[in-house]
Amino acid sequence: MSWGTELWDQFDNLDKHTQWGIDFLEKYAKFVKERIEIEQNYAKQLRNLVKKYCPKRSSKDEEPRFTSCIAFYNILNELNDYAGQREVVAEELGHRVYGELMRYSHELKTERKMHLQEGRKAQQYLDMCWKQMDNSKKKFERECREAEKAQQCFERLDNDTNATKADVEKAKQQLNLRTHMADENKNEYAAQLQNFNGEQHKHFYIVIPQIYKHLQEMDERRTIKLSECYKGFADSERRVIPIVSKCLEGMTAAAKSVDERRDSQIVIDSFKSGFEPPGDFPFEDYSQHIYRTVSDGTISTPKQEGVKIDAKTTVGKAKGKLWLFGKKPKGPAQEDFSHLPPEQRRKKLQQRIDELNRELQKETDQKDALIKMKDVYEKNPQMGDPSSLQPKLAETMSNMDRLRMEIHKNEAWLTEVEGKVAARGDRRHSSDINHLVTQGRESPEGSYTDDANQEVRSPPQQHGPHNEFDDEFEDDDPLPAIGHCKAIYPFDGHNEGTLAMKEGEILYIIEEDKGDGWTRARRQNGEEGYVPTSYIDVTLEKNSKGS
Repeated sequence: MSWGTELWDQFDNLDKHTQWGIDFLEKYAKFVKERIEIEQNYAKQLRNLVKKYCPKRSSKDEEPRFTSCIAFYNILNELNDYAGQREVVAEELGHRVYGELMRYSHELKTERKMHLQEGRKAQQYLDMCWKQMDNSKKKFERECREAEKAQQCFERLDNDTNATKADVEKAKQQLNLRTHMADENKNEYAAQLQNFNGEQHKHFYIVIPQIYKHLQEMDERRTIKLSECYKGFADSERRVIPIVSKCLEGMTAAAKSVDERRDSQIVIDSFKSGFEPPGDFPFEDYSQHIYRTVSDGTISTPKQEGVKIDAKTTVGKAKGKLWLFGKKPKGPAQEDFSHLPPEQRRKKLQQRIDELNRELQKETDQKDALIKMKDVYEKNPQMGDPSSLQPKLAETMSNMDRLRMEIHKNEAWLTEVEGKVAARGDRRHSSDINHLVTQGRESPEGSYTDDANQEVRSPPQQHGPHNEFDDEFEDDDPLPAIGHCKAIYPFDGHNEGTLAMKEGEILYIIEEDKGDGWTRARRQNGEEGYVPTSYIDVTLEKNSKGS
């Protein structure tokens, strides 16, 4: 099955067919290009959707503490990774399919043009040989007619008795000349005919089959290239299926991590005031002044002096107690958070102490670094002046003293509020055991008793990880994950800004190592921090460099 033998006379149709093949190749390339644009737009829209619904990290936004919200933001992270895989598909299609098709299309056009030019040249050469043969044939035919005319003229003059001998001799010479020329043209025509037949045989049995064979091979290679691109089109999608499956598994894991009990406890921790429920209102007898002792046998309620209660005062007190069930009275924010309910005040103080401790640790690390640098300068004066570090060292020491004073002051306030909360808890516990009416409580205005006989110290309550998570959402938009890593060694992460991790733990990478030996990572629950680059095995996504 060869185009050269089967289609020896179909040059024009083969020209059209090869052009159609290249057009079809470019049509498929256009299809792939539009698919790439769809994938890119899809990935862009997904990223915009994730960015739109990511937490704004406002200080008033407390939702990220709830497991349902954390799960949703983890799903957004997974969706962001999924969008990255759509970008990978677009990149693979662009590089392995579309780019290859356009390059091959250019090669096909060049090759096709060359083969068709060879075919046209061969046909032109055959046409030239045919014209030479045809011209020699026509010349031979013309000379033969001229020779016949010369012979007829000679015979007529030879038979004419009136013709002179000179005329007869002249006619004979003309006949001999024409006959000689006819013989020469006959030989020329025979040679041209033989040459044309040879060229024609060579054209249809050697040249054209060879050219058509090249065209056939070119067209078959085009078909094979299309098949490979079809497979590459599917492979580009298949390569991301494992990571897409991990994204979907991450979404499923986020859904399973929702804990309604924990969310309920977070609501309690967020809004618990620490106050006890109001006790029973006492019976106020306004009818005592009506009854008088009529006789010794008359039973009446004895008059009690000093028991009369002003109705207005009672109502005012009752209204004062009911603020717990209505709007909380607003007041100026105090440094010791005394304007807050006990439980919320304890949480705020603990949070401030944690922040101050982190700042103190940071200042301590800075002091140690300055001392080391000063030692280096003292040993190597050419590197710097040790005295130039003294102002900064003094400033750091001053900051440390200030932070220690702040921590001590806040710990004193925390000790005070913890003692009061514990005392109220003991009173409530005692009341529940003895089934008695609730004893006295603090005033609704937020003042608390300092009676040491009624208070018992208790340890501060532990804070859940949601506080740190909530703090994280007070910053800017979260950075998208650009890869993931696996912890090779455990890391304590005591310093501020670092992230503790266990051996084998999987973390998201949100910022690469800038050359300082630290990589920024994030847990599934959204907790972020820096980890040593040498402690982890990092895997980055391909599209993360440009997206």
